[in-house]
Amino acid sequence: MLWVLLPTKRYNGWIPGLYSNLNSTYFGVQGTNLLFFTFPMMFIAALGCVYLHVQNKWENINSQSVVRSHRLAFWRRPVLVMAPLGIVTAVELLFAAMFVALLIWSLSNYLYVGFGDLHMDEAGEKVVGRWQAKFRSVSLRLGYVGNICWAFLFFPVTRGSSILPLVGLTSESSIKYHIWLGHLSMILLVSHALGFIIYWAITHQMAQMVEWSQDWVPNVAGEIAVVFAMAMWVTSFPRVRRKMFEIDYLCMILPGIFLFLVDRFLRFLQSRERARLLSARLLPCDTVELTFSKTPGLNYNPTNQLSIVIKHEGSWSQKLFQKLSSSVEHLTVSVEGPYGPTPSHFLRHESLVMVSGGSGITPFISIIREIIFQSQNASLHIPRVLLICAFKNSADLTMLDLLLPISGGTHTQISTKMQLQIEAYVTRENEQPSAEAQKLIQTIWFKPGPSDSPISPALGPNNWLWLGAIISSSFVMFLVLLGIVTRYYIYPVISEESGTYYNFSLSSLWDMFLVCSCILVASSAIFLWRKKQNSMQLGKQAQDLEVPTPTTSPGSWFYAADRELESLPHQSLVQATKVHFGARPDLKKILLGCEGSDVGVLVCGPRKMRHEVAKICSSGLAENLHLESISFNW
Repeated sequence: MLWVLLPTKRYNGWIPGLYSNLNSTYFGVQGTNLLFFTFPMMFIAALGCVYLHVQNKWENINSQSVVRSHRLAFWRRPVLVMAPLGIVTAVELLFAAMFVALLIWSLSNYLYVGFGDLHMDEAGEKVVGRWQAKFRSVSLRLGYVGNICWAFLFFPVTRGSSILPLVGLTSESSIKYHIWLGHLSMILLVSHALGFIIYWAITHQMAQMVEWSQDWVPNVAGEIAVVFAMAMWVTSFPRVRRKMFEIDYLCMILPGIFLFLVDRFLRFLQSRERARLLSARLLPCDTVELTFSKTPGLNYNPTNQLSIVIKHEGSWSQKLFQKLSSSVEHLTVSVEGPYGPTPSHFLRHESLVMVSGGSGITPFISIIREIIFQSQNASLHIPRVLLICAFKNSADLTMLDLLLPISGGTHTQISTKMQLQIEAYVTRENEQPSAEAQKLIQTIWFKPGPSDSPISPALGPNNWLWLGAIISSSFVMFLVLLGIVTRYYIYPVISEESGTYYNFSLSSLWDMFLVCSCILVASSAIFLWRKKQNSMQLGKQAQDLEVPTPTTSPGSWFYAADRELESLPHQSLVQATKVHFGARPDLKKILLGCEGSDVGVLVCGPRKMRHEVAKICSSGLAENLHLESISFNW
């Protein structure tokens, strides 16, 4: 509502009264913006952490959760599937439409108000004509609208966000909106800068380009920022942190940057720890599975292990493969994350259809492992699972070996209540290659280092509560320190009678310094305290696994399908798998033929495949299909 009122005459009429009533020696004129634009978002973020904590504690998989998912199914249904927008759900389309309407409303009202109050004889500037004054007003207002994009720019890339889950979004699905906001903000702010340069040129005021204002945004700083930002933009890195602009409304964009910095610094602290790497499985399809030890408080896997699958694509993964191929007993690894919903999030559906292409099968490996584990609990509802996976060649079929973790145990035993069907398609080969032409899977075991520790949540089991504590304490600390600095350092310099003001650039630097300092202190203190508590609870369990170190595993369970297998889980998976050579899945026929009132459709793979599945689910031909696309791009 405040963003809607901001560009209007009514809000401009309120400003003098607001400033006079809310202005204080502790916060100055920015106290108004802190109260109206910063505090509400910080309060929602902190309250969202409490809500998510309670939800995780009390959430269970039952019939009520399924009914609730039906009520919200419409908002998660894809309503728009087209390039370059990608797959857009109803809730995403609603927020996108509201944001576009806000931009149009803001620009039109800014221009309406600006054209009604043209300044053709600005102090220090020449008297200009009406059309030049209008041109200047348009350039100025483009910068104002660009600030709105900046205000929302960092929310989608805050991976540990407590705000996105409140509206049914995830950071993974919101990456595209960060990219679009980045493009739009750059277009608006570059237009803002070029507009002023053109204005100064046609009014013969080019000396303004080297002006460094003491009480407002320095022109030189803005020009330098534009040059650097355009360089980053041209090099096609749209998600680079564009924090080089001196922004007019720092308090309005503060919440997004504040929450992003909290999230980023916690990720940095977590990545400083050395993770305990147990083993690596090298597959013939140029893929490696790294298995780490983890604490029980990390609910992303039913076992005490966490696996990461990496495809050989790029220079970094090439170096990793080269290191693993050499005789190495220990590998120093740092891990950040994990992020996103846990695999049990998908168990609310009556049945699941997973459609993957190539390495897109990776997230489904985790989900199937979770379902195998949960199937041991007789009281839980276990959905029927249909896995449709398409590969280019038969070597990629070894990805199916990862459906069972490398370690044994009861969590790998497939219950009779679990209904699993795997339809694998090999598109570029017409028949199965001979056994002699097939490569074996290599399994490498590592010795743990003295400083290695299991992967654990950055803030422990009650992650959301502690995140809320960090957000609240760091923001309160920021307000206290800002009040002290303003009252005892900045305010004594200001004198309205003599026209003396504190340097605007230094004031902005103070704000940024205090924000970073408060986040660093609060995050470090709680992170280190929680780390100490976790170490005490674990009792420094060394878990130095002295496991026999084979150089190769017995090979793929799929390749061994024609001979007797001693492992019961492997037998069950082989029996559930059907391989089609030289064929592609008829996705429309398969999906429309799914029975049940609540079928969760998960898709991960090439863009064409994702869009095809999304169009089928949104066509209205089958109301029981509920799509959940898993991808960082669109």
